[in-house]
Amino acid sequence: MKLVSYIYNGNEQCGILMDQYVYPTSGMEMPGTMSGLLSGWEEWYPRLVVIHNEIVAGKYSNRLELDSIELLAPVPRPTSCRDGYAFRQHVSAARRNRKVPMIPEFDAYPIFYFTNHNSIQGPGAIRCMPDHFQKLDFELEAAIVIGKGGRNIKAAAADAHIAGLVIMNDLSARTLQMEEMLLNLGPAKGKDFATVIGPWLVTLDELSNFEIAPKENHTGKNWDLKMTCSVNGVQVSAGNLGDMDWTFAEIIERASYGVDLYPGDIIGSGTVGTGCFLELNGTGKLNDPEYKEQWLQDGDEVVMEIEGLGTLKNTIIAENTDWSILTLKK
Repeated sequence: MKLVSYIYNGNEQCGILMDQYVYPTSGMEMPGTMSGLLSGWEEWYPRLVVIHNEIVAGKYSNRLELDSIELLAPVPRPTSCRDGYAFRQHVSAARRNRKVPMIPEFDAYPIFYFTNHNSIQGPGAIRCMPDHFQKLDFELEAAIVIGKGGRNIKAAAADAHIAGLVIMNDLSARTLQMEEMLLNLGPAKGKDFATVIGPWLVTLDELSNFEIAPKENHTGKNWDLKMTCSVNGVQVSAGNLGDMDWTFAEIIERASYGVDLYPGDIIGSGTVGTGCFLELNGTGKLNDPEYKEQWLQDGDEVVMEIEGLGTLKNTIIAENTDWSILTLKK
């Protein structure tokens, strides 16, 4: 099923999405917010399945038209946000473009970094400061939402901890990112201003027909889902979630080692191959020294689509200021 978070009459609410209508969970003897549902996911998910089937049978009339509500991020205030590095194609291309060999450690263990869970947002405007426009980039990804918490979770059992999948756009200010990573820290300021997820959370039962085997010598579910990104109506990126080398289950195993994962935690896949301007520009310049780089600009519309997960639309908006931290360097 598909679950949305939204604003209605000034209040945050959660609902089941079906056929362009949203059925509020608050009228179903269940929590009325996504955080409430996720905090008791093992209890509430079976109830959601029953209600979903009753909606299909026409037993619920309390509903809102999807176009009449303001969508939020499916999980408006996640308990944490990690982002992985799971696509070998992206890592290999990025290193080739920098004229450095593929790093063998990629095939040895999955990695991730923490980003700002308080900067998670959904569809709509993305407000950016002047320094963000110094090589502003999108990153086409999917992400999981943890529904069942745990600690020291083995990969073989990790898929049971996933509530569902969302589209993720890991916005990146490349000049800030590369500057701080010269000191072998980060990414931080290059990433912390906005991470977009949405438009809704799709539970794993709805994706069962897309399941495929993981790559050889890997463990966990994978899904054959086409991924695209367009900027101002022009497609710039295409890939497939099934190209993940490291699975979400394996990333969960590493993330939970000696650490508690909580319902509402977000974990991104990392960028799909061709899934950002940094990679696309590097490949273009490698093949043609006259290649003109492209970066996101004020007013650009970014549209990401992943088969089965929906379409996520955002517009880049410049803040009305000239304040720059890049100019503060000593």
